[in-house]
Amino acid sequence: QVQLVESGGGLVQAGGSLRLSCVASGRAFSSRYTMTWFRQAPGKEREFVAAVNWSGESTYYADSVKGRFTISRDNAKNTVYLQMNSLKPGDTAVYYCAADRVVAGNIMSAHEYDYWGQGIQVTVSS
Repeated sequence: QVQLVESGGGLVQAGGSLRLSCVASGRAFSSRYTMTWFRQAPGKEREFVAAVNWSGESTYYADSVKGRFTISRDNAKNTVYLQMNSLKPGDTAVYYCAADRVVAGNIMSAHEYDYWGQGIQVTVSS
């Protein structure tokens, strides 16, 4: 199977920065997988945040984070990163790492991903 473990979350003031990491492992994991970040705030549905294709050459962002967040990956380390700058209280959520073979047209749909991390809390105070 595939295991995804997130780290780097925590409490930060508005305007601050955090860097999330997600390390993948397991015999079924492929560096060809698209790797994606989703988030879920209390009482809300899980929403797409950012994705990176297998080579790192193509990235995708939700409009709400474009220009503030940067996704990247290091295939040698089986790790995807999410650099979050200019954080806002509205970014407060549990952030989840996901991985799978996903075509670009479906990349924002949580239903397309079989492999998920346990989630990590990000809290932005005003």
